[in-house]
Amino acid sequence: MADEKNCIIIHGCPSSKEELLDINSQGVYYKHWIPWVREHLIARGIPTVSPLMPEAWVPVYEKFKKEFEKYQVNNNSILIGHSCGCAFLVRWLGDTKQKIKKLILVAPWKIPYSDGGYREKFYTYDIDSSIKERVDEIIMFTSDTESNLGKKSLKIFNDALKGRIINLPNHGHYLVDQMGTQEFPEILEVI
Repeated sequence: MADEKNCIIIHGCPSSKEELLDINSQGVYYKHWIPWVREHLIARGIPTVSPLMPEAWVPVYEKFKKEFEKYQVNNNSILIGHSCGCAFLVRWLGDTKQKIKKLILVAPWKIPYSDGGYREKFYTYDIDSSIKERVDEIIMFTSDTESNLGKKSLKIFNDALKGRIINLPNHGHYLVDQMGTQEFPEILEVI
């Protein structure tokens, strides 16, 4: 029996706990484009989850990993990350050597802030370039209005992974206030 196609969306890392309070009672992260994409994928018959990562405002790889590994990942999985969620997924794929169908990085981020060290530990790792051999397709979304550090982060990921880059105008860091909408039909097209 073939592995069932599924999708896991990993959200970004807010700067404070208060920024993360926009969640529903089931603990699903409901911000920006994530709920819209999740609902559309489920409607198309693709089981999709968007777990709430633990204490994402102070991201710790091991805590993210423990939460993430509660969900099934197989050869037909589609993994989507937003911002620091991209850094987590790329590190996890390098650590586990898991084969997947698609890796989609939305506004990928790899530059640590000066914050006393926790984000530096989260973002500072060598990208395993052999990931591209275990992923059928790698797609990275960026924008002309993304910050310079965001553009530098994209370059770091793309230099290692050689993904397909999609540059959407006026989408910034793919936050709802920068996109002007929660709708993100371009990501559905590549899924």
